[in-house]
Amino acid sequence: MTYKVSTPSPRRGLGRGLILLLVLLLASCGDSQHEYTVNVAYFVFDNSKHQDATLAASMNVNSPGIFCRVTQSMQAGATLFNFENNAGVTSSVAANALDQQRRVILGHNNGLIVGYGNLSTPAVFYVYDRECPNCFDPTAIPMKSKPLSMSNNGLATCGVCHRQYDMNNGGNIVNGDGGNKLTRYHGTCTGPFGVLAVQ
Repeated sequence: MTYKVSTPSPRRGLGRGLILLLVLLLASCGDSQHEYTVNVAYFVFDNSKHQDATLAASMNVNSPGIFCRVTQSMQAGATLFNFENNAGVTSSVAANALDQQRRVILGHNNGLIVGYGNLSTPAVFYVYDRECPNCFDPTAIPMKSKPLSMSNNGLATCGVCHRQYDMNNGGNIVNGDGGNKLTRYHGTCTGPFGVLAVQ
């Protein structure tokens, strides 16, 4: 008795490979927006040294939904870091010697918003630009700020276009015209009185 051994056709294998490649390409394409911006932000703040309670509340994974706006200012020759959370609590701390040595780029126009979202488990730590991504133009001369206001329900609102963004959910638009979601930066924190790092 003779047995015939069939060998797969090279064309059949090539055809299956091309179909698989096409399926993968189609699955990876689409109208998805990049998660993080390519714009530069850089800020390292050691809250174990400063002990700022306003910022600490937004860096606490056990109390998600509290977001804090971070800005920098000068007063009488001293550099200040200013914090305001979405519950209306504000504070300022003077930069120490180590802070003065670090480079600081607080987003497009001197402002970041940081905090843990309350819609996922585990909670996601978000870092957003404080400017409206649909109204602010960083190339405009003169540059005109379009800062977002924050409410205690986790919405950021633009006073110009009136879009509302959900800070608890990746900065998606929840009210108003379509457009870009909030500008997001890479950021981490090591706890309420730990280190906030935005890069």
